[in-house]
Amino acid sequence: MSSTNSRSTNSRSTNSRSTNSRIADFRSYDVAARRAEIVRQTDLTEADIAVYDAADGLTIDQADRMVENVLGVIGIPVGVATNFTINGKDYLIPLATEEPSVVAAASNAARIARGLGGFHVSSTQPIMQAQIQLVDVVDPAAARIRLLEAREEIIALANEQDPKLVSVGGGVKDISVRIMSSDKAAYVVLHLHVDVRDAMGANAVNTMAEAIADRVAEIGGGHVVLRILTNKADLRLTRVRAVFDAELIGGAKVVDNLIHAARLAELDPYRAATHNKGIMNGISAVVLATGNDTRAVEAGCHSHAVNADGIYSSLSHFEKNADGNIVGTLELPMPVGLVGGATKVHPVAQAAIKMLGVESAEELAGIILAVGLAQNLAAVRVLASEGVQRGHMGLHARNIAATAGAQKSEIDAVVARLIADKSIRVEHAEKVLAEIRGGN
Repeated sequence: MSSTNSRSTNSRSTNSRSTNSRIADFRSYDVAARRAEIVRQTDLTEADIAVYDAADGLTIDQADRMVENVLGVIGIPVGVATNFTINGKDYLIPLATEEPSVVAAASNAARIARGLGGFHVSSTQPIMQAQIQLVDVVDPAAARIRLLEAREEIIALANEQDPKLVSVGGGVKDISVRIMSSDKAAYVVLHLHVDVRDAMGANAVNTMAEAIADRVAEIGGGHVVLRILTNKADLRLTRVRAVFDAELIGGAKVVDNLIHAARLAELDPYRAATHNKGIMNGISAVVLATGNDTRAVEAGCHSHAVNADGIYSSLSHFEKNADGNIVGTLELPMPVGLVGGATKVHPVAQAAIKMLGVESAEELAGIILAVGLAQNLAAVRVLASEGVQRGHMGLHARNIAATAGAQKSEIDAVVARLIADKSIRVEHAEKVLAEIRGGN
């Protein structure tokens, strides 16, 4: 991924094969054939991909080391999104989600963008922030100046806590100090700005914040309450843009309706909440598949949706260019990592990273945003044309058929009837299944 500021990254093995994400009719493959194709296209081996079997994935012993009071693990389907070209490179992208249509929709939107150059991504430096809150400061304005005067001392003290991070080009790069006032209290809040390289960064910045807290209190003339990471990672931004072919979208009328729908999300928090949920359908699925922190990413994204007027708004923007095609853009905080946490512990997350062949957290963040924009375009396109239920419920019909008791050999026939009858309900599926069995 290109960056607005060049930076070194930890050395990491790249995908040694040339991936082609345009796999025709991939959805019609059975699971074994899909796995064989992924092994052929990526650096995954048959042993690597075996962890996607429930019995061979995360073990109870591994889970017991990850969290407390373990009883077991929960399975989430992992699908592969196809057709993605990002900064000129093809990716096959794992998505962990229980919601039907997400993988198919993202893949279809990527196909629509593919012929016009795919997705283009850039990013800022991977800066995370920690906050140190001082209370009972008698001279907040002067305290702020004193802390800024001690900038070099504070940075040096914080960087002593993680010499390895500093040795690879990371560490504290700056500080800032804010005064937060109300009629009840005034707080002096110091921010550490930490380049965390290829980590998500929570552990690094929290350790630094705790280590310098007493000295900050001494300089500021108050006492410390909070010293912790903020998930509003607005100094660690990733941006993506793509052009979507108007004819493949459905023509000029659908394009115009899509823009109207997107503009309503910019103006109306009620629409924005659902619009942004569509973006997060794609983003959270890749974040989860790669063992990253879905809650941190979601918190950062939704806080970023509050505009300068304090109104919750759309995270994405869609415009029509001179050729009549749709241009989609998305800019979000994306604090994900390749080192530490579940990414290094969970075998399925490790397989996902290997499938992607990513070399840095920056590259992973770009992939995640591309999926978010693709999923968003697909969702708004459907809303602006035939409506959400047709495609979504068509996929949901398979779950309904299985719930009704259909066996694998019966599901396609039951689904076809449910869709034809426009009645995708369990009781109707049971009736259809009885008719099919009765006719045999």
